[in-house]
Amino acid sequence: MNKSHEIPNMKNKTIFQLSVLALIAFVVIPACAVVRPGEVGVKQRLGKLDNKIQQPGLVTLNPLFTKVIIIPTRTVNLEVKLNLPSKEGLNVSSEISILYNIQEDAARSIIQEVGSEYEDVLILSVFRSAASDVCAQFFAKDMHSGNRGVIEQQIKDRMESILSQRGFNIEAVLMKSINLPPGLYMAIEEKLRAEQDALRMEFILQTESQEAERKKIEAIGTRDAQRIISEGLNPFIIQWRSLEVFSKLSSSPNAKIIITDGNAPILLNADPQK
Repeated sequence: MNKSHEIPNMKNKTIFQLSVLALIAFVVIPACAVVRPGEVGVKQRLGKLDNKIQQPGLVTLNPLFTKVIIIPTRTVNLEVKLNLPSKEGLNVSSEISILYNIQEDAARSIIQEVGSEYEDVLILSVFRSAASDVCAQFFAKDMHSGNRGVIEQQIKDRMESILSQRGFNIEAVLMKSINLPPGLYMAIEEKLRAEQDALRMEFILQTESQEAERKKIEAIGTRDAQRIISEGLNPFIIQWRSLEVFSKLSSSPNAKIIITDGNAPILLNADPQK
């Protein structure tokens, strides 16, 4: 009877010993975390941040007391959908990309001062304020025209003035899509159509003006040529040309009948087949 009671006690003792050994191994044997390329890590042990910045690779830690907070240092694309106010008081629906990266040496201070939710707490808050302030200075049509680049640059500059000192580099603010109110779309299209018609008419008028100028220059040239010819045709020159004609006719082998008054010849062909 005593032996049958000892067997369960031995099993329970063995299970207890194995559990203790597993707990000791879990506490003593370190675990590993992986910091990927384009990231840095900061160890947090019992609520306190380590001063050392962990570079990409394996990081050993005690999982019971320590964790590694990962911060990206590569370029991050943060996409935001936002209704932007315009100068005339309209709300313009937009989709905007914020390209940013974090300075490596600022990773610890960002975690300590802002936390791991820095995008919602800091970046998006600063962006919404900057975007509203800048877009309120422009008409809605400007967000859909060549002024878009000016708006993007002004938003980027305002964000940099606040976030650069906190360790954030704002690379670009890109307005990917702008949805204007339907009535404003029609007004813009009508204005563009009218501008195209005006440019087309201006081109036609310019072409007609150039053609009229060409014809004028051509007429002046013809007039001057005729004036020069008429001024050069005096009686002596005409008589001299007539003598030249007589000279050529006299040397011709064909039979000719010439009627003349001595000034201008009238030529009759004596041979009808020639």
